[in-house]
Amino acid sequence: MTVGAPERTPATRTRRVELLCWLAVAPGAVWAVLRLAGLDRGPLVQALAFTPYVAAWSAVPLVLALALRRRWPAVVAAVVVAALVAVVAPRALASTPPAATGPTVRLLTANLLAGGADPGTLVDLVRRHRVDVLVVQEFTPRAQAELDRLGLDRLLPHRQLNPLDGTPGSGLYARFPLSDVGVRQHRGAWGFTQAYGTVHVPGAPPVRVESAHPAAPYALDQVGFWRADLAAQPPASPDGTLGILAGDFNATLDHGPLRALLRTGYVDAADATGAGLSGTWGPYDGDPIPPVTIDHVLVDRRIAARAVEVLHLPGTDHRPVLATLQLPVP
Repeated sequence: MTVGAPERTPATRTRRVELLCWLAVAPGAVWAVLRLAGLDRGPLVQALAFTPYVAAWSAVPLVLALALRRRWPAVVAAVVVAALVAVVAPRALASTPPAATGPTVRLLTANLLAGGADPGTLVDLVRRHRVDVLVVQEFTPRAQAELDRLGLDRLLPHRQLNPLDGTPGSGLYARFPLSDVGVRQHRGAWGFTQAYGTVHVPGAPPVRVESAHPAAPYALDQVGFWRADLAAQPPASPDGTLGILAGDFNATLDHGPLRALLRTGYVDAADATGAGLSGTWGPYDGDPIPPVTIDHVLVDRRIAARAVEVLHLPGTDHRPVLATLQLPVP
């Protein structure tokens, strides 16, 4: 035995193994508490967007605790896995849609990254997927001119547009007539706007569609605007006009304000069709960020979401989201 060295008894080794297990389990346990309690405040707002990745990682501490035969760390780890999987896994499972039997509408939402997205690709997506309604965010005058030059004005002739330089602009295009159009503006640092209008699809009730773009919680002083902008989104009206909110929500289903909006009577179309874990923002312009799902199509519960597909659009850090929706009959 080396003189002066601490004696490594079986009890000492047991304590070290126990500590190792608890250190592995603790981060997931804290994360689960934050997520389940809805504590998306301050810097936690950005962090909680990555909950699906933590849910996948949470199995590792459980396997470690089981392999090392540490009962209580294994029990806590199992609870963490169950809790996180319970809130994340349903997004990959399709739910039963409502019995809507009216016409089908294909809606596409795209954030154009200050008008930098490739207009030719966007018009091609509209043409190839036979899009009926297009909502755009970060819509600029130059983007509008290029899209019209490439024929978008002929594909989707009805519109409510608010093109602005930079990131605040918004637009709504439709194959069908629009009424009750307008634009709302948020109070955040970028002053994002939201174009809206009521779309009149033959054989279906009128549908109010709005291009959603609440503030991004990119800094602590923007989190308050983010919460206020999400709270200011038009709620669903289960007994009134059909509603669709589509766009860049700067929020995932792990954020309490978005879940509160859903509780007013909306359904997330991707979640409903089992595509709720498809990333829409992150690494697409070169940033080393794991993809997260912040672009959504929220539909009235009376509307059946039949399919959701995440597409590719060069020149933007977002992926367009295409939703195939079936409306009820009048």
